[in-house]
Parts: sequence; C-alpha cells; structure tokens
Amino acid sequence: MQKQANPELEAWILDQVRAGHSPEAVVAPMLDQGWQEQAAIDAVETVVRRHLEEHARGSGVPVPVPVPAPVAWNGPSVLNAGDREVQVLAHLVHPQVVVFGGLLSHEECDGLVELSRGRLARSSTVNLNTGADEVHAARTSQGVFLRRGENALVARIEARIAALLEWPVENGEAMQVLRYGVGAEYQPHHDYFDPDRPGVGRILARGGQRVASVVMYLNTPTRGGATTFPDVRFEAAAVKGNAVFFSYDRPHPMTATLHAGAPVLEGEKWVATKWLRERAHA
Repeated sequence: MQKQANPELEAWILDQVRAGHSPEAVVAPMLDQGWQEQAAIDAVETVVRRHLEEHARGSGVPVPVPVPAPVAWNGPSVLNAGDREVQVLAHLVHPQVVVFGGLLSHEECDGLVELSRGRLARSSTVNLNTGADEVHAARTSQGVFLRRGENALVARIEARIAALLEWPVENGEAMQVLRYGVGAEYQPHHDYFDPDRPGVGRILARGGQRVASVVMYLNTPTRGGATTFPDVRFEAAAVKGNAVFFSYDRPHPMTATLHAGAPVLEGEKWVATKWLRERAHA
C-alpha cells in the first residue's frame, strides 16, 4: 500500500525545508521508512507547494506557479541541451539566476546578428495600461522580433532552450534580438506583467504570465553592458555565446528579479532574448 503524508510528516517536511536542507536530503529518510521514491518526491512537493499557496493567500500576494528549474543545488556543471552541452558557470538560488556558458556557438551568434541587422527599429515595451507596444525612454536599444521557427537557425536555438529548461517550445514568445550602442541601456525593470494594470488581461489571454527569461549574448562588448540584478547586487557579464537565465514564480517584487541592461561604455552589445510563458503562447 502506498504511504500517505500525515500531519506529523508534513510538519517535519516543512521544518527540513525551513532549515535549508536540499530536496534529496528531505526525501532520503522517507525512503528509509519504506516510501517509494516518486511517491516521496510527490509528497514533499505537494506539502511545500500547499504551504506556499496558503502563505501567499494569507499575505495577500500572488500564489506561486511552476517555473523552469534547470539547475539543482550543487548539481552537474555541464547540462545536456539536446544538440549541445552547456556549462553552468554560476547559480544563484534566490532569485533563481543561472549563467550558462556556451549556450550558442559563435557561428550561431553571428548568424542571429546578420539575420537581424537590416531589420532593426527602436525597441519598444508593453504599455500595461493599454496592452500596446510603445517606445519608452528607459529602453534605448534597437531591436527586431524573429518569429518562432522563422528559419532553421532560430528553430534550432528554440529547441535547444526547450531541452535545456524542460519547457515547451510553444510556451516561448518570439525571440527578440537587440543592439545596444555606446550609452544605450535598459533601466531596472521586471519582465512579468503586473496583473493589476488594465491592459494586462488581453496579454495574459495569450499564454498566461511570463515565468522566465533567457538573455543570450551575441557578442562581447569592449566595456560595459552587463545584465544586473540590483536587489541582490549580482551581475552577469556579456560574453559572446553565454546566456543568463532567471525565473519568477509570481508577478511580484518578492521574486527579486528586478534587472537591467547596464549601459554599454565602449563598443556595442547584441543580445537575443527569449521570454517563456505558463502555457502555449499564440
């Protein structure tokens, strides 16, 4: 007969999680008590998620949702992304930020730049009051959206990201390629959509909330251009072929995912950004 979590076990699981023990360390004693491994994993996830949901409702903040989680604590330093191995260069737990080395080859970076160079326009942001795209003073780059699967190069990179993050290709928005010249930047902002703004309803109807971002560096600026996280004083350097991934399990500043594209001080910066949604994005 499959074991079930009782109140005493649930309290013990929460105590272990609060103490900072890894999921593996919480599951191991349950296996010693005769639990099947998958049942133990499911029980721990259920207890923790129910606790988080109850805490969120009691605190008046959004309930967390599942997000991509490609890296475990003290996990492998090289991950299989389907057609390519990708290095884990840095991993921040809260917020969940991962710096990937070699997500793209140099040839793929150059290909995305050439595909986009003649199609650039002043970058826009979504006006959350109207749901429309508008030019904003906080974002001084030039960019273009590449349709999902637009060509073999784009499709290959999208499939690689999906394999690396274990998140469906169809949940991704169109890839955006951006160019930042000297002095260009993207001031601190969140990538999720504020659900309290009047124009957000029609945005969320097309796949739900954004839950993660992947920023891929298509060249190495001479100086400047890092992706910064001011709340946690962390930055990822812009290095050709590398990428920074971060997720946010609810549309709230408590995710600590405030981030910025720091000004380019010398040279130029090219990036490709992929935003991921809860569900299939149309």
